[in-house]
Amino acid sequence: MAPTRVVIMGAAGRDFHDFNTVFRDDPTYEVVAFTRTDAQNLGELDEPPTRRYPPELAGDRSPDGIPIRPESDLEAIVDEEDVDTVVFSYSDVSHDHVMEQASRALAAGADFRLLGPDRMTLDADVPVVAVDAVRTGCGKSQTARKFATLLDDRGATVAVVREPMPYGDLADQRVQRFATLDDLDAASVTIEEREEYESHIERGHVVYAGVDYAAILDRAQAEADVIVWDGGNNELPFYTPDLHVVLADPHRAGDERRYHPGETNLRLADYVLINKENTADAAAIRTVEENVREVNPDADIIHADSVVTADESAIAGKRALVVEDGPTLTHGGAPHGAGLLAARKYGASDIVDPEPAAVGSLKRVFEAYDHLDTVLPAMGYSDQQIEDLEATIRNADPDVVVSGTPHDLGRLIDVDVPVVRVRYELAEKNVSLDEILERHAGELGV
Repeated sequence: MAPTRVVIMGAAGRDFHDFNTVFRDDPTYEVVAFTRTDAQNLGELDEPPTRRYPPELAGDRSPDGIPIRPESDLEAIVDEEDVDTVVFSYSDVSHDHVMEQASRALAAGADFRLLGPDRMTLDADVPVVAVDAVRTGCGKSQTARKFATLLDDRGATVAVVREPMPYGDLADQRVQRFATLDDLDAASVTIEEREEYESHIERGHVVYAGVDYAAILDRAQAEADVIVWDGGNNELPFYTPDLHVVLADPHRAGDERRYHPGETNLRLADYVLINKENTADAAAIRTVEENVREVNPDADIIHADSVVTADESAIAGKRALVVEDGPTLTHGGAPHGAGLLAARKYGASDIVDPEPAAVGSLKRVFEAYDHLDTVLPAMGYSDQQIEDLEATIRNADPDVVVSGTPHDLGRLIDVDVPVVRVRYELAEKNVSLDEILERHAGELGV
């Protein structure tokens, strides 16, 4: 029989992992193309309409590599390549969006498929603590940071493995290991990557990421007693968890039941951590808790605050322009993040509206995401976008930039006003993460 011809819909992450683990070495399938969505994390990279998944990663059965085409071409690809099956492989999208893509595939004449965890997760030789979320921007990384620190305090050597964000040369990024900030500079990572890697590195933890997560697993478990999976967006873990903690955000109550694959994570969780309760409405917290109880009654619920700190003297009485984590604001759908909370908490005299000052790619971001109000997303997928960020800040002419991104924005941009870094840490209320580690000490070997 001829192999089943497959298109994988993705956003430079889970799609590559699904190919590597399920399709690459299976002769009953032939992957003829990936599609990519510019609406996810890809920003506005200067790249041709068609990239390629390189031969070095695609394997012997695809000696020329595999084309990566715009998602808008899906129907044409199905027709031109006589596609049998479309596989959906990206995250933090609504259930409506997933079914819209299913309808497109079906109408074009192809089957539509989602791969489940049993097909795409890899088994590690060391324990895995997985931290995931129901949406981007729930506070997952601060939770993963705390787990890594607590494991370190218990004498375990920890490797943090991040969900993929490969925006450069895919073959060069097959396995990435970051132990210092200089490693990030040498790799010319994007702002989004810095947002996810820097805070772990600052605490002395090695971070792995890349494209081939089997090869990454081999490297990480060779040097670590425990792996902490820090899952980007609301992606499923790529490694089978021994302990699975999933975060929910009461500022977007109900999204835990409306997004893919966040609801799957919710149903799989050992623990559900409801974060940011100190700034959320009590009714919204109850809504999240009721949804957790309905879909995953066996999960324990952790109630937690996200505690924001910054230099009050640098903010009080100043006209502040707030810069926030880009993905949280854009495809995450949040109207603001920790930066705006800090600016208000520490007495900024005025919050400068960045939209009238926006230029280039940032002007287009404000046009595309009309929920944005009074905050500037830290888009930085290319040198041009960083220049647009700097120009927008200069045009807005604030007294101070209050940066709510998880990395040190002041190291990366050149502006004429102070850049105040906001930090936010997890504060559990009913049960601590250390108590949870103690409950699972036997499974985790700590």
